[in-house]
Amino acid sequence: MNTLICGSIAYDTIMVFPGRFKEHILAEQLHILNVAFLVPEMRREFGGCAGNIAYNLNLLGGKPLIMATVGQDADAYGARLDTLAISQRHVRRVPQSYTAQAFITTDLDDNQITAFHPGAMNFSHENHVSDASGVTLGIVAPDGRDGMVQHAREFKAAGIPFVFDPGQGLPMFNGPELLEFAGLADYLAVNDYEGQLLQEKTGKSLEELAQQVRALIVTLGAQGSVVYTKGKRIEIPCVSAQQVVDPTGCGDAYRAGLLYGIAQGMDWEITGRLASLLGALKIAQRGGQNHKFTRDEIGQRFKEAFDIALW
Repeated sequence: MNTLICGSIAYDTIMVFPGRFKEHILAEQLHILNVAFLVPEMRREFGGCAGNIAYNLNLLGGKPLIMATVGQDADAYGARLDTLAISQRHVRRVPQSYTAQAFITTDLDDNQITAFHPGAMNFSHENHVSDASGVTLGIVAPDGRDGMVQHAREFKAAGIPFVFDPGQGLPMFNGPELLEFAGLADYLAVNDYEGQLLQEKTGKSLEELAQQVRALIVTLGAQGSVVYTKGKRIEIPCVSAQQVVDPTGCGDAYRAGLLYGIAQGMDWEITGRLASLLGALKIAQRGGQNHKFTRDEIGQRFKEAFDIALW
């Protein structure tokens, strides 16, 4: 029961400026902006939606297959996937291209300046769902625009149920295109901001959009999440994190919980709670792939949070 994860693999370079941007950027001089920030603290993380989702699903004991494109600088990421025993069979290397990467500078007020280079993501359409065998579930996560459209259509044509997770890629699509995704997908997952944007672009309410899929899931941060399914609205509580360190990758951890629950035939109350727990575990660590847990630890934390046995 392989789960095919179509999405990005990326490096995140995160820098901390020990000052405040507003003290160095003059509003009246923005037309000649030329500033430099000394960043003595820097770290590089393994990221990308496909990489993060696969990491979490692998820890749960699922069977993730990543379908992504990387560049000539992907050796370190490839070595990491080998260490994690995550298959790279459908990770395509694009010559003379860089792996997608984000350069993020944060100041003391938690303001961020980010530059994102898509690189090899732009070639994601060169991968095809039909290239993967033994797939029973999939997800189309943020990736190259053409690849997202193509993979959604290929999942539908192959009769493989899948989650459409537009994420930060949602602004690339107009209303009719998003309605096409909803018509192709079996499940739709967004956060609250994306849900609002989705309604504005399509002209349809969440309840109307939910009628086109088996379930529509909306995450609400510290307020938990909501699952719209079969005319019902199921509220999923948030799990209190041991500490709030870094939200990067929390949505991807949540989606790994969704995929695992769907693949295992769990009901939505359990699936949503598992997804919520994974998000809480992730937020306590920096980066999208630095948290660690075993199945037994997940079961114990689930029991503590909800007083329900998971396994």
